[in-house]
Amino acid sequence: MAMLTVRNLPDEVHRALRVRAARRGRSTEAEVRAILQETVLPEGRVGLGSLLTAIGRRAALSDEEFAAFSQRDTAPAQPLDLE
Repeated sequence: MAMLTVRNLPDEVHRALRVRAARRGRSTEAEVRAILQETVLPEGRVGLGSLLTAIGRRAALSDEEFAAFSQRDTAPAQPLDLE
């Protein structure tokens, strides 16, 4: 786990954090961790895979078009000969 130090935190913010933590039955440090986690990793965030799936559904590909993706050439690309 990483450690984080926050400098120059205004007293009023620190007090508000302590009050908020007490209301939730947590330490101030645990409350700050929860706030950061909820902010940076929100529950409703959309992952890349879900986003790509939604785009694919909106494209309304036919079964044949979808099957074409799995039939693509998987051989390694050859370098371009510029001579």
